[in-house]
Amino acid sequence: MGVTQKRTPTGAAVLQADVTRAITEAVLDELAETGYGKLSMEAVARRAGVGKSALYRRWPSKQEMVMAVLAEFSLELATAPDSGTLRGDLLGILHSLREWLTHPRFSRILPDLAAEGVRNPEVAEAVRTAIGEPRRAVGATVLRRAVDRGELPADTDFEMALDLIAAPVYWRLSVRRAPAEPDYLDNLADVVLRALKGRPS
Repeated sequence: MGVTQKRTPTGAAVLQADVTRAITEAVLDELAETGYGKLSMEAVARRAGVGKSALYRRWPSKQEMVMAVLAEFSLELATAPDSGTLRGDLLGILHSLREWLTHPRFSRILPDLAAEGVRNPEVAEAVRTAIGEPRRAVGATVLRRAVDRGELPADTDFEMALDLIAAPVYWRLSVRRAPAEPDYLDNLADVVLRALKGRPS
């Protein structure tokens, strides 16, 4: 007997990449302009030039749509550099953090999202699992390499180390809204390196 070929059922939804991209851009624009609380599926669809059904074919709710878009955007800017030295890797991470936090749209989205998380624990948890944990996993890869090279002690507390790397940049750029001078990231890399008791290979 011949093999029956499976066919896509008539009427099945085919998710077009260009439509998904238009929706993604619309979500980022709406978040930057109106914030999470006022964002609506209708407004996103209107800005993207699609029907609201195009959104619901991709995500079942506003929260899942927003988190999926922000996770994709944020992970694209997360790097696990492998320069061969912990200091070089730290500089790579710090530069990618600065790029993420100073992005024209995301720099407006993040403060609003943080405030929304205070009011809504469900949003805070979604941000943590969709964005925070994956980005920290990327950073942990860099620390693990440093341990393997002998630049960090085997008992290094990764959770503490990841906080130490990211917190100063977040505080300076997102909370204080202060500029990062040309040598700020270089100096910060040295401070973090000393705090982590980094050792040459």
